[in-house]
Amino acid sequence: MTAASTPSLGYLSDVETKVDLLNNEAIARTIVRLIREKSEHPISVGVHGDWGAGKSSVLEMIEDALSEDKSFLCLKFNGWQFQGFEDAKIALIEGVILGLIEKRSLWSKASDEVREALRSVDKLKLAKKAGTLAFTAMTGVPAFGLGDLLGSAVEWVKDTVTDKDAREAALKEIEELKKEEDGEDDKPKGRIEKGYSVPKEIGDFRKSFKKLIAKAGIERLVVLVDDLDRCLPATAIETLEAIRLFVFLDKTAFIVGADEGMIEYAVRKHFPDMPETQASHGYARAYLEKLLQVPFRIPALGETETHIYVTLLLVGATLGEKAPEFEALMTLGRNALSKPWDTEVFTSEAVKTALGAKFDQASVAILTADQISPVLSAGTKGNPRQVKRFLNALTLRLAVARERNFGDAIGQTQLAKLMLAELFLPETVFSYIAMTAANARDGICPELAEIEAFADGGGETRSQAGPGGNEPPGDGVTGSAVAEWKLRPDVIRWAKVKPALGTTSLRPYLFVIKDRKNFVSGSAPLSEKLRRLVAMLGAGEMAARGAAADVRTLSPVEISDVFKELKARVIAANPLDQKPDAFHGVALLATEHPGLQGQYVEMLNDLPADKLGFWAATGHQMVREDRAKERLRAVLTRWSTCSNTRLARAATTALAPPRRAGRGT
Repeated sequence: MTAASTPSLGYLSDVETKVDLLNNEAIARTIVRLIREKSEHPISVGVHGDWGAGKSSVLEMIEDALSEDKSFLCLKFNGWQFQGFEDAKIALIEGVILGLIEKRSLWSKASDEVREALRSVDKLKLAKKAGTLAFTAMTGVPAFGLGDLLGSAVEWVKDTVTDKDAREAALKEIEELKKEEDGEDDKPKGRIEKGYSVPKEIGDFRKSFKKLIAKAGIERLVVLVDDLDRCLPATAIETLEAIRLFVFLDKTAFIVGADEGMIEYAVRKHFPDMPETQASHGYARAYLEKLLQVPFRIPALGETETHIYVTLLLVGATLGEKAPEFEALMTLGRNALSKPWDTEVFTSEAVKTALGAKFDQASVAILTADQISPVLSAGTKGNPRQVKRFLNALTLRLAVARERNFGDAIGQTQLAKLMLAELFLPETVFSYIAMTAANARDGICPELAEIEAFADGGGETRSQAGPGGNEPPGDGVTGSAVAEWKLRPDVIRWAKVKPALGTTSLRPYLFVIKDRKNFVSGSAPLSEKLRRLVAMLGAGEMAARGAAADVRTLSPVEISDVFKELKARVIAANPLDQKPDAFHGVALLATEHPGLQGQYVEMLNDLPADKLGFWAATGHQMVREDRAKERLRAVLTRWSTCSNTRLARAATTALAPPRRAGRGT
């Protein structure tokens, strides 16, 4: 079916949801049971997983499960929302206190306790503010009278802060603090009394918080902290430090959703002087483990689970999540996800039975899920958000094709397969396919037919001649490309995906996907003359030299077309530890036509440094234009510090100034 005749797959929302398509409700139920069983003792739980694994949805399910029980109070905090606007540590502390007061109507029931708690929060605010202004050179805020320090803070700022504007701003804020300390602000909150100390105020805060909990009449305060791994390191650490104030208080539970790798990174940034050793990495993990007592990790989806998830997403978008038939499919999906090793649960027949009369309406969605799930699972590494992003990109491109009136030329499943290659195969593989198809008169990449036949037939490959009678290039590039692809499991897995594209003109699809990269540029396929020239230029050093006279006669448009074709072959070449044959042709073009020098250097920059031999750093004498020379030097400088030692040594040598001959030589 074409895009024009296919119903839209619909947009898939990426916000957290209470509808569980991943069977993560089991994790949520386990955490809820853990909270209920230990209702008196404090507990902190980490819900870990990669970006997009479903952590926010698990927190949503926990809140939903506890919402009907009045003896539990759930509060949500998102540090990312406060980032850049307010101190994260104070925002969380104040958010918890105000949330508790508001949700349990404590303004009237416990006015004294409320006033005491808010006064403690305000004192912590002032301590934080003062520490930022004048005491950053010390270890935290000093544990003695803050009022006595404000006077000396003025002298400290005058003697230490050299920038005039910064000094005046700091003195102004210290003066405001002094006014609050001296009682000029008639509001009772924020007053700092003599003998103030941070440990005492933290202790007082804990006491006032316990009183609020008692007045609220709840068994457990549950605080759900989300999106911590989206925060900048400083914000993430401040939020964790605020949690530490509560974490040992009875009747509290903190559930923190975060990618532990990102939090460990934040800890290392917070302690920049730690040496880069195994022990320092262990410290970062220990910091998190000390704070979060019970870790739950959301596993990545396997291939079977990805297939079920994609099917549920697409069918839900097609029928609507409220449709009874979709709810029946959801039940089937959950049963299958509870035992993903059993492939006989979520079968085609079972899906058809669950959907009943709506099966035909959902058939395109089901077919798409069946075809793309294996490669999508591997390409996204089982990440639900990446799966949704792919499906939304597919939907958007199909919609644009319809609006541009070439939807009849686009098949939904064909576009999906091409996008799998675009997003999840090595760039060199997809670029080769796209460039070959763009430059072919019939828009066909013959190598595709060969690799698809190899994937389907266990090694039996077709002739390299395309169905339109195209002869394969005479430089051996086709054979080397397919030989490389046959060694890559990811390419073989993709080639097995149906439908086959080896006999399909890809030119319409290249127009659809040019929002990321334009392979077609509106140019015509290479003429027979240029195809013969490309074959010569790509056949090695001697053949390229023999084509120099023909290269000099090319028009600017022909030069550009030939360069693009040879560049695609260089990028797709494998292995790259030896100079590709097509590289000699590119170098000749840049020599004979100096206007290509910049593009020549950019091609070098695009090559994968970890796979290059020392040849890549040498032989660039034709680069004489100033801007191109400067760019070449930047590329060589980057290579000189790369992990590829052979390339790094060659680049270092190339960067060294030439030795001057000594006298008498």
